[in-house]
This record gives sequence, structure tokens and C-alpha cells, in this order.
Amino acid sequence: MHLPSERSLCQAGAMRALLNVIWLLFGGLWLALGYVLFGILACIFIITIPFGVASFRMASYALWPFGRTVVRKPTAGTGSALANVIWFLVAGVWLAVEHVVTAIAQAITIVGIPLAIANLKMIPVTVVPFGKEIVPSDAIPYGMQPAHSVDPRP
Repeated sequence: MHLPSERSLCQAGAMRALLNVIWLLFGGLWLALGYVLFGILACIFIITIPFGVASFRMASYALWPFGRTVVRKPTAGTGSALANVIWFLVAGVWLAVEHVVTAIAQAITIVGIPLAIANLKMIPVTVVPFGKEIVPSDAIPYGMQPAHSVDPRP
């Protein structure tokens, strides 16, 4: 079994930080604001507060995605599926459109193409966020299946 050296881990961390700063400047802040807006609207009614919490959680992921992975919760069930249907109809479609528009803007330059690809990779978790958890990429809990990550492949 090959373990990564301390130097390679440091380089990977530096690369993730650089990608996150570039992401933040060229689309992450815009995307996070969209999620925060839906989160605030969802928190108006008591019954939709879980949707607001999910939206704020996704805002944090949209703001700083590199180095984090979305995993499926093994305990997610019918409630998560129903919440995902409601989320898709009310907020998911609009947030997905925001991702597509941002990806198009990012893809105008050659430097922005990897960001655009990462942006499009976020759409599946944007439209169905319930039953998923955001964890550090290097600390995926045992038994959880990665559902999504924007990290570049080694």
C-alpha cells in the first residue's frame, strides 16, 4: 500500500486552496449568494426550515468546494426522497440554471474551463441535496459512498 508523502499532501492542500480562491473570485460568491437567498426564503415558514438549512449547507459548499466531497447518507429514506422532489420543483431547477449560467461565463476563457466543468459537476447535488452530507475529501467516513466531488482527479 502506497501512502502519500507529507510533501505531496502539502502540495495537494496548496492546490486546493488556490483552486478555492480562484473559484471564489470567479463564481463561488455568486453561487453561494443564490443558495443563501433560497435559504432565507425557506426559513420564513417553520415547516420549510429544513430546506433553509440544506440551502445554507449547499451555500458553504458552493463557496469553497475543493477538498470536500458529497457522500450519500446510508440512513436517508422516504423523507429525503420527498424533500428532494419538493426542493427540485421550488429551488433546485433555479439553482441549476444559476450553475449553468455561471459555467458558461467561466468557460469563455481557457483558464475558466476547469472551473466551468467543476460547476457543472455540482448540478446533481444542487437539484437533490437531501440524503447527502458534505465531508472533507480525505476523511470520508467508513461505509459512506462518495456521490460527488469537484476535486480534479490525480
